[in-house]
Amino acid sequence: MHPVDFVNKWTGVTLTERSASQQHFLDLCDVLDAPKPAELDKAGHEYTFEKGAAKSTGGKGWADVWYRGHFGWEYKGPHKDLDKAYDQLLRYKDDLENPPLLVVSDLDRIIIRTNFTGTVLEKHEITLATFADPDNQRKLRNLFDNPDAFKPDISIEKVTEEAAQRFGQIAQGLQARGENPHTVAHFLVQMLFCLFAEDIGLLPKRVFSRLLDFGRQNPKQFRDQTQLLLETMSTGGFVAYETIPHFNGGLFREVHALELTPEEVGVLDAASDLDWSQVEPAIFGTLFERSLDPGQRSQLGAHYTGRADILRVVEPVVMQPLRRRWDEVKGELDALVARRDAATTTQTRRNREADIRKVLRDFTAELEAVTILDPACGSGNFLYVALNQLLTLEKEALTYGATGGGLPMGYPTVRPKQVTGMEINEYAQELAQVVIWIGYLQWMIGNGFGWTEPVLEDLQTIRLRDALLDVAPGPEPTPVAPGPVRLLRIFRG
Repeated sequence: MHPVDFVNKWTGVTLTERSASQQHFLDLCDVLDAPKPAELDKAGHEYTFEKGAAKSTGGKGWADVWYRGHFGWEYKGPHKDLDKAYDQLLRYKDDLENPPLLVVSDLDRIIIRTNFTGTVLEKHEITLATFADPDNQRKLRNLFDNPDAFKPDISIEKVTEEAAQRFGQIAQGLQARGENPHTVAHFLVQMLFCLFAEDIGLLPKRVFSRLLDFGRQNPKQFRDQTQLLLETMSTGGFVAYETIPHFNGGLFREVHALELTPEEVGVLDAASDLDWSQVEPAIFGTLFERSLDPGQRSQLGAHYTGRADILRVVEPVVMQPLRRRWDEVKGELDALVARRDAATTTQTRRNREADIRKVLRDFTAELEAVTILDPACGSGNFLYVALNQLLTLEKEALTYGATGGGLPMGYPTVRPKQVTGMEINEYAQELAQVVIWIGYLQWMIGNGFGWTEPVLEDLQTIRLRDALLDVAPGPEPTPVAPGPVRLLRIFRG
């Protein structure tokens, strides 16, 4: 089939997803001279329509097309919300073996998003109007022949390092003008969060970027307009005809916007070109702390502890005992599912389903009761990674319930308040709360669960205090000089 024939055939078609999706995909294969599922894989183990996966509405869900090592593909009917289709793919991408490309489509548009580990996300949209363009034909062929051609050149670590460097320039200028270091840190952490919130979709599109554009032209008004935005983020409301969600949390309880020079607003504006939704919290906190703290700025190029190194501690100390517990629970669930499937009466089946729900609820309640303490938490990197792993394990349990148990896909109950930290450095303590929240929101949105208002909670669990005490007799324990030991402990609630 010629690309023009494909465009002519599918222009104006209003058939439902069920009626049209497989024929649309088969026609696409004809245009691209690509293999069709039944031709390449007669058993459906590598490449198939309707690959079983967990679905948010419960019961059995399906990825409309799945090609191992290439893509998961979700169709929707004409003019349906393809962002919701993408969220659906995100929820069950683990069951699809985390394909490098996630594709959503109606009969007019094909949207390809990258899903490569350690790289920034990129999005490619192809419409019927641009379908026949040679560059788009090449992209579509690469879906089948060379998915690695979509792999972004920019790593998440590179984006994160550049982001921290830019904020270091602004911090240095503000502190040189005599601004209080703590006020500078708090304000720049708020700026950081605004950039992240805009790029991940928590703030209306370009509301902060437009403020930066305005500030470059009107630097004397920038401070007042920034103050208004930050105060509105604390409570929710309207700014420049845009609805601002209720963010809440300790981050916006105290708002004191600082006056920036035109050059500093320009640095922020240039920083907004980065994709802040992709920053890596596991290293960002350390880099940002160094950029804010004059005493550590000389270490900006020094080594940081990356996610892989952090996992060497988190896995054996936090996750292995919980995974062993999940294996026990899963064995119990497998037996209940088998008894449910063998039931000869409706009531017996219902009883077993109630048992399955209870066992799953009890296990997720165990995860919700876990508290993790890092008594020298720095800027929160260890706690962020541990929280991320807890959420991933809970999602595995929820997915089991949706696939094997026939239950609706539940909503994660693990929350940032379960991680507790102590830190004597006020820059680090300020950052730790934001790093944990950024990591949590990245995980929730990146796994298709979205967000609710208020967006943030006040993390009272990250405390500015010394964990090492002199326990000699006296009315109060006395802090002693901190040592080099970092502890990560798990307590079962």
